[in-house]
Amino acid sequence: MKLQTFTYTDEKNKKHTLKVKPVSIFSTGLMFRRTSPSLLFDMGSNQSFSIHSFFCKPFKAVWLDDRKKITKVIDVKPWRINLRGEGRYLLEIPL
Repeated sequence: MKLQTFTYTDEKNKKHTLKVKPVSIFSTGLMFRRTSPSLLFDMGSNQSFSIHSFFCKPFKAVWLDDRKKITKVIDVKPWRINLRGEGRYLLEIPL
């Protein structure tokens, strides 16, 4: 598994760098995984989309726009549905 470096900007314009595993939008994300690095989804363009947390351990969901600036952050608990945000990228960060 090859990890890549992903740099993004938070709400206070501070830059952060994180090691991530890029995954397809067709990936199951953190579902059924006991351990995982942070996952990065690229939707291709800014758009509104929702996720769920069925079969997941707690994680942080971070939506980012096409400039890699955070648009929304949610601390996600298991078995939640219709967690909606807007952006081009989604980070799923295991807690």
